[in-house]
Order: sequence, then C-alpha cells, then structure tokens
Amino acid sequence: MYFTSSIFIAFLAVMFALYYIIPRKAQWVLLLIGSYVFYAWAGLHFLVYVLITTVTTWYSAVRISDRQSQHKRWMKVNKDELTREEKKAAKAVMKKITRRWFLFALLLNLGILAVIKYTNFMIGNINSIFGTGLNFWSIALPMGISFYTFQSMGYLIDVYHGKAEAQRNLGKFALFVSFFPQMVQGPISRYNDLAPSLFGEHKFDSKGIRYGMERVLWGFFKKLVVADRLVVGVKALISTPEQYTGAWVALAMFLYAIQLYADFTGGIDITIGVAQMFGVKLVENFDRPFFSKDTAEYWRRWHISMGSWFRDYIFYPISVCGWMLKLTTWSRKHLGNVIGKRVPVYLAMAVTWFATGIWHGAAWNFIVWGMLNCLVLIISQELTPFYDWFHSKVHVQDKWGWKLFQILRTFILMSSIRILDCYRNVPLTFHQVGTIFTTANLGEVFPGLTGLGMSWADWVIVVIGTLLMLAVSLVQRRGSVREQLDAKPVAVQAALFAVLLYVVLIFGAYGIGFDANQFIYNQF
Repeated sequence: MYFTSSIFIAFLAVMFALYYIIPRKAQWVLLLIGSYVFYAWAGLHFLVYVLITTVTTWYSAVRISDRQSQHKRWMKVNKDELTREEKKAAKAVMKKITRRWFLFALLLNLGILAVIKYTNFMIGNINSIFGTGLNFWSIALPMGISFYTFQSMGYLIDVYHGKAEAQRNLGKFALFVSFFPQMVQGPISRYNDLAPSLFGEHKFDSKGIRYGMERVLWGFFKKLVVADRLVVGVKALISTPEQYTGAWVALAMFLYAIQLYADFTGGIDITIGVAQMFGVKLVENFDRPFFSKDTAEYWRRWHISMGSWFRDYIFYPISVCGWMLKLTTWSRKHLGNVIGKRVPVYLAMAVTWFATGIWHGAAWNFIVWGMLNCLVLIISQELTPFYDWFHSKVHVQDKWGWKLFQILRTFILMSSIRILDCYRNVPLTFHQVGTIFTTANLGEVFPGLTGLGMSWADWVIVVIGTLLMLAVSLVQRRGSVREQLDAKPVAVQAALFAVLLYVVLIFGAYGIGFDANQFIYNQF
C-alpha cells in the first residue's frame, strides 16, 4: 500500500473519517489498528518482525525502568545508613541487571536487522574471496525495518540512560514503533518528541488538517510530476554506461540529485502532512539542503533525523567510551598533541560513516559512499585554518557570488559521491566519473535528450517542476510557506490548491514506463 496508490488514498479517507467520529480516547487505538493494517498489506508475515521488536523492546525498557526506580527508592530510604562502598556496590548490581536487559533487546533487534539485511552481502563476499558456493538467504526485506528498528533502539537507549520514561502501555508503544506514515521512509522520531501528540486527544482542527492536505499534495507533486518522470531518463543513462559517458555522466549526476531530492522530500512531505491531518507532529527531515555552503552544513540539512541518530547514538558514545579515552591518551603521548587529538575523533567519524553507509544498503557502493563522505568531511575540517586565512586576506565571504560558488561546489561534490547509488558498482562508478574529464561529447547531450525515453514535453515539465521547487525553497527563507499563504485571501489559497491538484492529476507520471509506487528510500 504505497503512498501514491489509490488503495492508500481510500485507506487514508476511511481512517480520517473514523478518527474524528470515534471518542478521542480511542484515537490512538484506531491509529494502531490502521498502522498494523497498513503494514500487513505489504506482507502479513512481516508483522512478526514488527511484533518481535515491539514486545522485546517494550518489556526490556519496562524492566530497566523498574530496576532503576527501585534502586532510587532504596537509596533514598537507606542513604543515611549505607557506607560509600555499599552504595557503590548497590549501584553496580543495578547497572549489571539493567545492562543485561539493555543488551538483550539491543543485540536481538539489531541482530535481526543484520541477519535479514546483510546475510546475502556477507555470503556473496565469502564466495567471492574463498571461491565457496554458499547458498544465499531467501527472505524478503520487511518494509521499513531499518527505520522502525533504529527508532525503537533510540527509545531503548534513552530509557537506559534516563532520558525518557518507559511507556507502560504495550499498545501505545506498539503505535510508536509502527505509526503508518513513518513506515515507508521515516523520519526516525525520538520518543519524547513524538509521544505527546501521538497519544494525545485531538479535536477537529480545520487549519491543521488543511495544512496537512496541502503538504500531502505538495509531496505528490514532487513525487509524481518530477521524481517519477525523471526516473525514466536516469535509468536510461545508467543502464548502458558504455554508451553514456562524459557529459552524459555529469547529466546523470545532476538528474539523479533532483530525482532523489524530489522523491525523498516528496515522501517526507506526504508523511508529515498525513500525520498533521491526524494532529500528530513529526520532526522535519530536510532544511533546504541544496543551499548548503559546505558538506558539514549539507549533512545537517539532509535526512536530519538519520544524521542526528547516528551522531547521538554512535558518534558521541564512541567518542567518550573507555577504550577511546585510552586511545586518546596513548595517541597524544606517542603521536604528539596535534595528531593525537585527531586520531580518536576521526576514528569515531569513520565508524559512524561506515555504519551510515551500510545502513543505506548491503553493498560496497554504499560503504564507499559513506567513507567518501567521511573523507570529505575530514579534509574540510583540516582545511578550516586555510579557509580562515583566505577569508582574512580576501574578504569575499559576504559576497553573493562567493556564496553561490560555495553552494554549487557543495552540490557538485555531493552529487558526484551520490552517483554511487546509481551504478551500484564501485569501479564502474569511478570510471564513469573519470570520463567527464576525458570524453568531450557535450554537443551530444541536448540533441540526444529525447533518446532517454522522455519527450520534450517531459523535459519541459521537469524543468518547470524543478524551478518551482527552487522557488518554494527560496520563499522558505522567510518562514513557513503555508503560513505565508495563509495570509493571502481565501480565494487565492483555494485557486493555488486547485491548480496544484490539477497539475498532479494531469501531469503526474502514471502508466507504462513510470513507477508511481516505489519510493527510493523504501528499500532501506
């Protein structure tokens, strides 16, 4: 049941109608039932994985919270009668018990994800290296398993460290894990952020519902009018790499960047809009990333919930763990302060970006993609003194031309790394990118555009759609676009909504040659 399918529209209409008819105390129950129906539609047997993650994480978190609370109460009653050693021993016992429950749920659920998602990757590499003939794993990847696993494990970690209260109601926690708008491609929500609106009672709010519908329609525009039209041209460019080299590769990099942005942000717009129609507030996942002036800023703006998850639950814990602190001390002593202070930080970055790459997919192209991002960030960090010196000598940092150069530089760099997604073959990708500098065939591109399976009308629609997305991003600099539109006369708002709906219905990429169902990030 994909977001762009007629079945989902019907499902959403029924859910929406029931939601504001039933007693408000039962609204979260309806969302839970609807979420399980939505997920079961992708495969009834996939519910087993969701249920395992839900029950084990919920029970472990409750046991952890109970043991921590029991320890606090016991310490409060007996604090005056206990010696320092006794207090320390009691705390150690509590830590030992809670750590067991924590590791049980963490390793079980990450283990399920690893086995399902990465077994074939490991078998393939073993067969390739040792010439063995091991059989491959024959189980389909459950929809959204990476998203709901990471969301659940984030909750478990927060409970373990006392940053979140354990949810005692199994049904409510099940809803947190499986809330249906998030199941396709996130965002990865934190429990403390999502729980208040997810479990709250919601009145019929015409403004919030209208905002949600507008956001959903804007997401449909990005997905159906731009992304699903571009996918035809991108597939044509990468399916025959020997034919499309040089300038064609540069075009593929540019088109895929636009396609991925329209696809992913379109899906997130639909997700956030649907949630808003039910009164549920989800975190924003993008903040105009193509306006970033460097790679660090880009990754603060792109897939924000994923980046913050890896930062908070992998990078920071690794940076301050015991063995890393020992490595820091050793590095400073044996390698000097300049190098020694960098080794632990960059090692933590490397581990984090390796995990980010393998999270995106069980393939070497994703691993290389992650490590290239890490390398670029490290180089950028090391060049910071040079940038500061340059700006102190040449005062261009406030000039619009320099800012535009930085934006284009970042866009090109990120697009060149992202092309690894397309070819899915590391040597081939580097070869193809290399041909940009060795093959002079720029004159072939414009006359050959219609040979990519897209008519001139398709190209015109893509260009107009891309410019419209750019215009909306520029308007967003002044705040929420919907709030700015809300200040316009009702007739203007209604006309814009009607025009956008007409464009989606008429110019949406439906039919043979187009994929109006699958979102790119659904594979993760």
